[in-house]
Amino acid sequence: MSLQNVKTHALKISLGIILSAFAVELVIGISSNSLGLVTDSIHAVLDSVVTGILLVTARWSAKPPDTDHTYGHGKIETMGSFVGGLIILAIACFFILEAISRFGEPRPAVLPGMMAVGAAVYTICSDGARVAILKRAMGRTEASSLRVDYYHAFMDIAATSVALAGILLVVVGFYQGDFVAGLILGFFLAALSLKLIYRNAMELTDAVPESMVRSVRDIVSGTEGVMKTEAVQMRRSGSDIFAEVTISLKGDSSFEEAHKISANVEKNIRDSISNSKVTVHFEPTWKDVPIDYIVNKVASSVRGVEGIHNISYTTKDGAFISLHVMVDRGMSLRDAHEVSDRIEEEIKKSVEDVRHITIHLEPYVSIPKSVPVEDLTIEEQVAGIIREYPRVRRIGRVITFQLQDVFKVDIDCSFDGSLTIEQVHDIVSEIENKIKDRIKNAIVTIHPEPQ
Repeated sequence: MSLQNVKTHALKISLGIILSAFAVELVIGISSNSLGLVTDSIHAVLDSVVTGILLVTARWSAKPPDTDHTYGHGKIETMGSFVGGLIILAIACFFILEAISRFGEPRPAVLPGMMAVGAAVYTICSDGARVAILKRAMGRTEASSLRVDYYHAFMDIAATSVALAGILLVVVGFYQGDFVAGLILGFFLAALSLKLIYRNAMELTDAVPESMVRSVRDIVSGTEGVMKTEAVQMRRSGSDIFAEVTISLKGDSSFEEAHKISANVEKNIRDSISNSKVTVHFEPTWKDVPIDYIVNKVASSVRGVEGIHNISYTTKDGAFISLHVMVDRGMSLRDAHEVSDRIEEEIKKSVEDVRHITIHLEPYVSIPKSVPVEDLTIEEQVAGIIREYPRVRRIGRVITFQLQDVFKVDIDCSFDGSLTIEQVHDIVSEIENKIKDRIKNAIVTIHPEPQ
């Protein structure tokens, strides 16, 4: 049997039991002139109305999501429970007013006796059966309609018990015991119904317990790979709990890693909260990621950028960043400048306290798939320039690509491993500039490595 069938089956049985109790209490209550039994039978009629509402709304709430109800129809069940609480409150007010009015009336000629006691006992046993059936169903599916009817059955037991106590007082000679029982019962039901109304009203306004939100936030923050829990939004719809979580992941995480971390967040929440449906949004964070990596990642993502190199920066009194950006050699200056502006905007979004950004635009030349040919003349010129710098310990390969009037020069150089990266960068930049002065239309890339 499906969980939906479990819910509706339990409510149908509960409805049948209520109607049987109503018939017994009404007939015997009228014949024995028992206010408690007659009132409780009217209570049973209203109980049947409430349970009927819960049964109908439970069916409606099981409808799948559609274009008008993207979260499903679970709120219909909550609305039914809210209406049920209002009806119970009306019942409580009726009991109170009726009991108060009876105190001013003369002693009735007919008083309830043992038949009324038997009817009350039958109703209590019937309500006990309802409690058992509903509790078993709640063990298999969590639904607010079952919970409402479960609490309602307990209230019925209490109500009939008070009515029974009043009848017993009448039997021993205190004829006003029936009225006292009605008054006590009215206040009892009023308190419980107000609690029920409040809980369902909070659910209709998408309120969830603060402890549940805090628990989800702790679960998310405790998941490996999550840098920060940005936002947790939760709502309940019937028996389902929807959670939308926004997390920050390291900016250098691959998409595969981000997907894996998000999947773990979803699993951890579902394992902790039953009937939860989780959506995870992830955003990059550049905390503890080197600035040059951030700049390369962010700038490379800008449309029109063909390559990034020679990134340098200093963070003294704010971040000062410089980088070389390659764009299509046929791009106009206006378009290239727009690309540069977009790069600056994206870097400022990702790097804190940026004071200045210098972008050097260069024409991009694609590397041919064929094996490059060394140009000995250019190689000799390049080697001669590099020898002017004694800190270069060894000159490795010098490879050139000639495409029309452009030379692409790749150089491998070895440096003393004790030099700082800043010192190496300064030397490499100076060599590159000198090569470009000697060899026109040259695009130079130097690959430094420790000796």
